[in-house]
Amino acid sequence: MTSHLLDEFTRRLAQKNHLPADASLASFTSAEGGEPTLRKIWEATELSANGFADEVAHFYGAPRLGLPELVAAPSLADRFSSRFLRETSVFPFSGEDGAPRLALADPSETAAVRAAEIVLGRPVEIAVASFEDIAIALAERLGADAPAQEERHAGGGGEDDIESLRDLASGAPVVRAVNDLFEKAMELRASDIHIEPFRNALTVRMRVDGLLRQVPAPAEASPQAILSRIKILAGLNIAERRLPQDGAARQRIGRSDIDMRVATMPTQYGESAVLRLLPQDRGLLDVAKLGLSTRDEKILARLLELPHGLIVVTGPTGSGKTTSLATMLSILNTPSRKILTIEDPVEYELPGVNQSQVKASIGLTFASAMRAFVRQDPDVIMVGEVRDSETASIAVNAALTGHLVLTTLHTESAAAAIPRLLDLGVEGFLLKSTLRAVIAQRLVRVLCERCKKKRVLGAEDLEADPRLSALGLSCGDAIYEAAGCERCGGTGYRGRNGIFEILELRGEAYELIGPNTDAGGVDAAARRAGMVTMVEDAVAKCRAGVTSTAEVLRVTTIR
Repeated sequence: MTSHLLDEFTRRLAQKNHLPADASLASFTSAEGGEPTLRKIWEATELSANGFADEVAHFYGAPRLGLPELVAAPSLADRFSSRFLRETSVFPFSGEDGAPRLALADPSETAAVRAAEIVLGRPVEIAVASFEDIAIALAERLGADAPAQEERHAGGGGEDDIESLRDLASGAPVVRAVNDLFEKAMELRASDIHIEPFRNALTVRMRVDGLLRQVPAPAEASPQAILSRIKILAGLNIAERRLPQDGAARQRIGRSDIDMRVATMPTQYGESAVLRLLPQDRGLLDVAKLGLSTRDEKILARLLELPHGLIVVTGPTGSGKTTSLATMLSILNTPSRKILTIEDPVEYELPGVNQSQVKASIGLTFASAMRAFVRQDPDVIMVGEVRDSETASIAVNAALTGHLVLTTLHTESAAAAIPRLLDLGVEGFLLKSTLRAVIAQRLVRVLCERCKKKRVLGAEDLEADPRLSALGLSCGDAIYEAAGCERCGGTGYRGRNGIFEILELRGEAYELIGPNTDAGGVDAAARRAGMVTMVEDAVAKCRAGVTSTAEVLRVTTIR
């Protein structure tokens, strides 16, 4: 949209309470100085993709198309570059009268409309569809038109020629193949890409909503060329294939900037690589999007106002601890505070925060960084993980000397963090003086809003699965289940949300800290004091239709 139309659209959304009352066009200008975009405005609202498209169509006076209409329409996508279609979020198709039409998420994409008219050789009619529906339609049509995967043959002696391999990895087919992988990952909202060589073929899997999903491997390039291209992007040594390597890169995919953390590992049939994708423009660091209940959100806000102390986030790998810590830091990040972090690796870049990465090879460990931090006059310190007694001791002493310290542990529950810290050598009296709270969390998949189904539990359900009773559910309770549709790729889920328990160290739980502290006793005391456990938080989300009982049982332990 032109600037004045975009400004008017923003005001109308604010009037309908879809945006803050003080929202302005300047709020949506990109950090690189680019123009405000309709996608950024959508991400700032709480509207679904379809709800936002309805607002756009109404404002612009354009016809509105849904996903079934896009999927059923004769596609003209094969006449355009796939990159052009994905970057501009447009879907060309033939109308019932055979005239070319263009579905777009932003009706004022005049450059895209003009380009389509040049390609098709005649004027096109436009209609509005949501960003998500266009992405799904393009993924289906472009995926169906992709060439079949060709058989791969092992290379000869040329594979040992590093310069030849570097040239090959920089060639157009390999660059295009790797970029297509990135674009596919963005379409699926993947958090990780796993590239794994086996005896007969290269396997590519993407982690979507916490679960791996296999996708077609690139057919245009050899596995070694693809791995070399990724290593070049991440600044790794393409000649080193015998040792693991870690690197990072930033890529612009479509209209989004993506930070990547790349880790390679030698395997029997070549090198495997895992790419962690960290989009910079999804508004991930908004406390409202973590999934905290209203009660827990107030507790967290109170904890972050403390001048000093230790706050620990616990959970297994992949439970969202890093995102929670980064969100807390974004809340604390004001010009009046100096914040230092030591991470392994640095996953979220936070402007105004001094972030350091562990480099064990030169002696920069969590413990050595923490010792240096206390001489830097910080207000807030974040240490990515307490792994040993030295780091635990320094973190506790930093909290004792007037710093707010945030860190993580790997424990099953919030209460289990206390005996774990004692086991690491922290004295009980120091822990009582410094530990303010422990936040335990997991991630559950969110039910697809378009296809989830409501169901009332009966006696037969409770008999078939006694764990439902253990969750506190009974006959007559309404829950929601996954179904599956085009929007969620048939899984019934789209996105993830956190479930939490926040254990505050006060009252009876505080008094129980000592040499023989038992996690069960602390947990029971915290419950008597009103702590909502992760399971209880998850069941509340089941009743609200956020997730399913099957998902809760998958990720939690009933205790």
